[in-house]
Amino acid sequence: MKKSFLSIICLVAALTVDQAIASGDAAAGKSKVAVCAGCHGNDGNSMVSSFPTLAGLGENYLVRQLRTIQSGERVIVEMTGLLNASSDQDLQDMAAFYNSQKRQVSGATEITLIGYSDANAVLELGENIYRAGNLKTGVPSCTGCHSPAGNGNDPAGYPALGGQHADYIASQLTKYRSGERASGGNAKIMQGVAERLSDKEIKAVANFISGLN
Repeated sequence: MKKSFLSIICLVAALTVDQAIASGDAAAGKSKVAVCAGCHGNDGNSMVSSFPTLAGLGENYLVRQLRTIQSGERVIVEMTGLLNASSDQDLQDMAAFYNSQKRQVSGATEITLIGYSDANAVLELGENIYRAGNLKTGVPSCTGCHSPAGNGNDPAGYPALGGQHADYIASQLTKYRSGERASGGNAKIMQGVAERLSDKEIKAVANFISGLN
């Protein structure tokens, strides 16, 4: 029932999402992202786990995030002022370029958590949260919006998560849970999910997602 309810939420969000669908030029975007390489890599694959990989994330998701950052709705200190001179077409071109790049998988690692016997048990916890959620606490599965393989649903604005850095995913889930991240049309959905996740579940599911391909 909860899974069906989440599917309905995702469908409604997809129907009500910003209708200004991205139509960028990836070739033109390549020359507009040079300043971004220091944090996100030349091809959008970040080498630093605290900065997100942008390659293959989803063009519509990317352009919507760039718009909220440019407007100040979403505050990222490292990006302060970087988009001030960019037109909306520039943002669409940047998004198209990053989405055209092949996403590299950062890879799950062996981590341990108090209360779990070993790294395999933690990985299993992460997979269970991602694929089935937690019925006891009302956490829905992640697959309804982000797909079983973590490829997302770009027309609806849901990003591809597979292979993303675990540290970054965990930090964003924590920010959704605290309310620090509240920008964008899908923020309420993510806040509702994250507020039901424990610290251990966040760490475990983030690690599992980082190995999805």
